[in-house]
Amino acid sequence: MSPLFDCRDEAQLLTGMRQARQAIARGHLVVLPTDTVYGVAADAFSPAAVQRLLDAKGRGRQSPPPVLVSGVQAMRALVERVPEPVERLVERFWPGGLTVVLPAQPSLAWDLGETRGTVAVRMPDHRIALELLSETGPLAVSSANLTGHPAAVSGDGARAMLGDSVAVYLDDGPSRTGVASTILDATSLLDAGGEGRVRILRDGAVTRDELVEVLGELLELPAHEPHAAGPPPGDRAE
Repeated sequence: MSPLFDCRDEAQLLTGMRQARQAIARGHLVVLPTDTVYGVAADAFSPAAVQRLLDAKGRGRQSPPPVLVSGVQAMRALVERVPEPVERLVERFWPGGLTVVLPAQPSLAWDLGETRGTVAVRMPDHRIALELLSETGPLAVSSANLTGHPAAVSGDGARAMLGDSVAVYLDDGPSRTGVASTILDATSLLDAGGEGRVRILRDGAVTRDELVEVLGELLELPAHEPHAAGPPPGDRAE
């Protein structure tokens, strides 16, 4: 059975991080804690590793994974451009539970699936995830679960579902909230004419009211719930 390391123990943390780095370098999968739910991670620039991630979860290429980054500079290297409203969003909510979809850099040599030229990017607020990202570079990460099952909120829970499809499990105790990130589509902000708005693709850790505080009328809200707040139950993806 694939090893699980309790990262609350310093000795296990050091060994686990070393093995996790080696696994990512070999194109294998790693489960890691984040500030939302546990994630299963692969080298974002290895098409074979990304396919291994999709296969482990039972997902198709039509559901490409988001990419976790260690900071704003790493995001800039992945996206075509960061519009000013997104600058405000990441200043307020990063690191944290906000994922932003933007057009990807067209020169990037990667294959995350059927992305339609976009990438969903997030900087997690968790020391272990950030340390691993600083050493491996951007990671394709999806919630650590089989498709159709709730996202794992512990290392043991992830291992019970994903088993030996993952090479290394990093455990840091129960997830802080167990609430997946909010996902925003900001691609239209780069459209010609400058009249684009930001659309909520999934409610999550960052509430709509918090988003309105930063974006104002740039946030597209359903007419029937102008200030709905709070994540829905049973959110399953990273």
